Amino acid sequence: MKKLLNAPCDYADQTLDGLCLAHPEFYARGGASGRVIHRPGGAIAGKVGVVSGGGSGHLPVFTGYCGEGLLDACAIGNVFAGPSVADCIGAMKLADGGAGVLRLYGNYGGDRMNFDMAGEMLELEGLTSTTVLVADDVASAGPEEAAKRRGVAGMVYAFKIAGAKAAAGASLAEVTAAAQKAADACRSIGVALTACTVPEAGRPTFDLAADEIEMGMGIHGEPGLWRGRMKSADEVAGEMLDRLLADRPLVRGDRISLMVNSLGATPHEELYIKKPA
Repeated sequence: MKKLLNAPCDYADQTLDGLCLAHPEFYARGGASGRVIHRPGGAIAGKVGVVSGGGSGHLPVFTGYCGEGLLDACAIGNVFAGPSVADCIGAMKLADGGAGVLRLYGNYGGDRMNFDMAGEMLELEGLTSTTVLVADDVASAGPEEAAKRRGVAGMVYAFKIAGAKAAAGASLAEVTAAAQKAADACRSIGVALTACTVPEAGRPTFDLAADEIEMGMGIHGEPGLWRGRMKSADEVAGEMLDRLLADRPLVRGDRISLMVNSLGATPHEELYIKKPA
């Protein structure tokens, strides 16, 4: 996969610079390292803050969802690498309007560890926070081990529902409950057509033949359910839907929201790279 970049080690910072220069009305950089994206107006007094975080390489997740009725701040790491404890702390402080902060992010080990440490450290300073983990990827674990699932596209729904609840003036407990309900209701599955390339590695994360696909591969290239010959769009979509419905059955009259998304060969982040000063 060809990449449009300057120095690989500058990839995350230059894309964050470009993002904020292109959309100053929505995004600002903060935190000691500049790896926190937050709403330009700062925390809103009396409103519950909603923060998230994770590695670069997934735009618009996570930074793209900072905004009115969404996230207040987001801590960002290198590509596919979790944010530091210091940046998690920075995000929480920038989102703190005095009503507490919800930490809302995907179920990944590094993110959990660093956000938990940040929460514990800020609790000593009097900042109250809660956590909701999104774990919606049905390919990463069976129903009996649902707590081990990865968080993927379901985060978008959780961000919007939690952000809207907080904007309506709800308490931290109410915002947390709404986010948890949204997270619990989400199911997702993905399919890989080609390998991705982490800029600092400079080579594909895995090998996938030109005529192969992999059902259920994770967002970072984690192993999926099966690898085989390319299938038609109807066959692929049919299997994905069957697997989702097997995990969360529906009956006539149920209301659902369906999201179909993709990560392109040239991701959004590469389009935001800013020329070095």
